Amino acid sequence: MRVVVTGAAGFIGSHLTETLLDRGHAVVGIDNLLTGDLANIAHLRTRDFEFIHHDVTKYIDVSGAVDAVLHWASPASPIDYLELPIQTLKVGSLGTHNALGLAKAKRARFVLASTSEVYGDPLEHPQKETYWGNVNPIGPRGVYDEAKRFGEAITLAYHRYHGLDTKIVRIFNTYGPRMRLRDGRAVPAFMSQALQNEDLTVFGDGTQTRSFCYVSDLVDGILRLLDSNTNDPVNIGNPHEITIEQIARTIIRLVGSPSTIVYRPLPVDDPKQRRPDITRARTLLGWEPTIDLEEGLLKTIAYFKQRVA
Repeated sequence: MRVVVTGAAGFIGSHLTETLLDRGHAVVGIDNLLTGDLANIAHLRTRDFEFIHHDVTKYIDVSGAVDAVLHWASPASPIDYLELPIQTLKVGSLGTHNALGLAKAKRARFVLASTSEVYGDPLEHPQKETYWGNVNPIGPRGVYDEAKRFGEAITLAYHRYHGLDTKIVRIFNTYGPRMRLRDGRAVPAFMSQALQNEDLTVFGDGTQTRSFCYVSDLVDGILRLLDSNTNDPVNIGNPHEITIEQIARTIIRLVGSPSTIVYRPLPVDDPKQRRPDITRARTLLGWEPTIDLEEGLLKTIAYFKQRVA
């Protein structure tokens, strides 16, 4: 296949691009480098990979045949979308519209990177794809939540109205190499602090929960979804739930750091619990995560050691 990946220089986008190339596909990567980094894809330049520096909120032009469009362009960490609220809304709306337009013009399959944030601070636990969510549309996190919710709505509108073969993956907390050290998410923040023997900053009392999926497991689920016959949203994430304090203490132990934990006020609308119900992924895709949490954390620590040194 020839696949277009928007956001190809980002954390997940770069892993997705690399795995597609490993599987023998040609990839056209598009990124405006707002939060992406060319270093994430520098090692791919000698392969069947073309990079286009472009903002997908403007018309997307790709010459030649395209078999699939994977729309991964978006700020994705709390720091990013709080600092870049307009850009986050634009890429989730205009960017998704343009990516869908490309898929329609090329008669290509389309995969939208959605998020567990569409569930907001959930009142249902664990979260099934049938849950409509508990989102504050005008809170500080609303720019990301509502951009993704709009993205899902327009994606299914293109499926229903134009007959486009569309997929929606709802991504739960994911970690691994190529995350930025201080992007505001728990794993890179804790690792950068522990590796520098700084106190780890836990927001709230640390009892809020998350479910952490290693990036290679996530990418495997995404590509299974791409090849599937379903058009309904599918949760991809690790159903193993852990508190934020537990993940912090685990990272301190694995790093061998003398760091301690300090507590700060919980940000507005921060979800208290998050865990996917992956019954649909297991049933439709034959997918579930295989990388143990400590195994994945050790791989990620090895990557961050090179960045902190």
